Amino acid sequence: MLSEEVQSIAKANFDKKVVEIDGNGLGLLAESINEMINQAQKAIEEERRAKQIKNDLVTNVAHDLRSPLTSILGYLNLINNDQYRDEIELRYYTQIVQSKAERLHHLINDLFEYTFVQNKEILMVKAPINIEEMINQIAVQYRIQLQEAGMQVRQSTATENPITMGDGTKLVRVFENLIQNAIRYGKDGKYLDITIVEHEETIEVAISNYGQAIPSVDLPHIFDRFYRLEKSRSEYTGGSGLGLAIAKSIVELHNGAITVESTAMKTTFIVTLLKE
Repeated sequence: MLSEEVQSIAKANFDKKVVEIDGNGLGLLAESINEMINQAQKAIEEERRAKQIKNDLVTNVAHDLRSPLTSILGYLNLINNDQYRDEIELRYYTQIVQSKAERLHHLINDLFEYTFVQNKEILMVKAPINIEEMINQIAVQYRIQLQEAGMQVRQSTATENPITMGDGTKLVRVFENLIQNAIRYGKDGKYLDITIVEHEETIEVAISNYGQAIPSVDLPHIFDRFYRLEKSRSEYTGGSGLGLAIAKSIVELHNGAITVESTAMKTTFIVTLLKE
């Protein structure tokens, strides 16, 4: 009976559905109840996913914080107990402590930024931006790093008026992250290519390196927060595992898209933004 089925559902038995029988005048009511059940099931599943995401976030953050903290405490203990041979070894220990502290600082900054950009109500200070000029300025800033990596940047543009409305500070973060990744993982190749193409309604920026390919099994997850490749916890994702997740969030806040393609000797990240 309908009343018994509704009572069962009221006790959170959402696996049960109301039998819809045409012609009894209650078909529409049964259909509405079943739709409510479907919505309740979706809400429960979303809550479960959110809880799992939160648990994964805490686990990954704890892991990433614990490793450098353990090193810092270990070397500070050696220093405090005068367990070093000479001033050279003491300097070596302090350099390690500084390096690990900088690693922690970088991770914490990325955590704050990731949490910030996940808020869809984030304050966006938008203004007209010439993407070609922005990319040129960023490329110049990485001249020394490129030289140290034995790489040369090659820029190609097919644009007349590559203007987008966006938050310049946040978009700079996107392209800096992609260029840093291209340098970090493209050292096997000589070039870092940056191509800007203007379409009728969009502007595409492609950043390519010629290092080792991203394994196909990892490619669909490359923008997931804290996603780690099997061979290295931080490979392709930056030091914190949040860089590409932050970049993706920023691009989507601009109603754009970011994708990646990777073949045997070439990996390309493509950012698509709407024209003004």
